[in-house]
Amino acid sequence: MREAAPAAEIAAPADWPKVGETLPRTDFGPFGPERLACYAKASGDDNPLHLDAAVAGAVGLAAPPIHGMLMMSCFEPALRRWRGDIVIAGLSGKFLRPIFVGAAVSVTGRVARASLAPQPELLLRLMAHGPNGDLAILAEATVRLSRAAPP
Repeated sequence: MREAAPAAEIAAPADWPKVGETLPRTDFGPFGPERLACYAKASGDDNPLHLDAAVAGAVGLAAPPIHGMLMMSCFEPALRRWRGDIVIAGLSGKFLRPIFVGAAVSVTGRVARASLAPQPELLLRLMAHGPNGDLAILAEATVRLSRAAPP
């Protein structure tokens, strides 16, 4: 049996981020009822909690909350705006508090770990905040330098 060839190392660009570097704030939304309805249809998550104020009120919420996965989807474009030369290798998040329909989401982050070998890789701590700066999602992303397309 033949052994797999080791992956070729990729050299990091001169501007590869360092630990502590912050990502610029990126804003998304506001997420109105129409957008939540479209997301519910596309995702299959038609839980009435997100779509019906009476249902949200019945469980003690001031308004329908924005779908958590819809908020999580904001991380990828925020990362792409920060650096177009990365690919997301992993993303996980913890939902801390709801953000309600009609509100916007702000994404921020910082570099928690940076390595160069065997390939350039970053561990990012990401946050999604609501309109009052309340932390709604605390997330981590592992990103790598994208490989150049073959000739």
